[in-house]
Amino acid sequence: MNRQTAFGSINIDPGCGVNRVLGIQSAQFIRARGLPVSKNVTIHYRGRFLGLQERDRWEYAFRTNASGVVVLVPVTNSGELVLVEQYRIPVKSRVIELPAGLSGDNGDRDEKLKTAAQRELLEETGYRAGNLEELLTCPSTPGMSDEIVTIFYASGLERVGSGGGLDDENITVHHVPLDSATQWLESRMTEGILVDPKIYAGLFWAGMRHG
Repeated sequence: MNRQTAFGSINIDPGCGVNRVLGIQSAQFIRARGLPVSKNVTIHYRGRFLGLQERDRWEYAFRTNASGVVVLVPVTNSGELVLVEQYRIPVKSRVIELPAGLSGDNGDRDEKLKTAAQRELLEETGYRAGNLEELLTCPSTPGMSDEIVTIFYASGLERVGSGGGLDDENITVHHVPLDSATQWLESRMTEGILVDPKIYAGLFWAGMRHG
């Protein structure tokens, strides 16, 4: 039996539950019936970019379009931390962050993390790094997601582009002196701009690496 709703047509099958098919092709998804993928893992939702699965009664998000996540701590020769600022829809605010991005989301699922890090740095900030040092591999939000991020220290920076991101990202690039970074961040927060706490970990590494 079909029923029309604001979201499209809903096919109600007493034997299988509810399948909703959206009219917009880019928003099609697999949802709600529960797709078991191993003995104790069930996928509840798989979208274009994110999914929701359950293991041992714990629900958590996973990425469906990438093989890894990279975060960069870029420091110029003059001792400035390069940060990016953009509007983030989930938190309804502009957020200041370390440059970051996904590996494998460009169609190459085998893209190396260091290659992705160099690409994301260039796209977001306009800098190319002469050296990328892998610092740490760690979870981003272990209570909500299985995402593991790899953090790179980027030095020997050369400005070869304007940055700003791709498509509609509209990224603003900031150059913040290391010796006044905490005060600068506090000022941004008083303006109502959110600050990603990974920046403070980045400042620790920058202090350890930059002479």
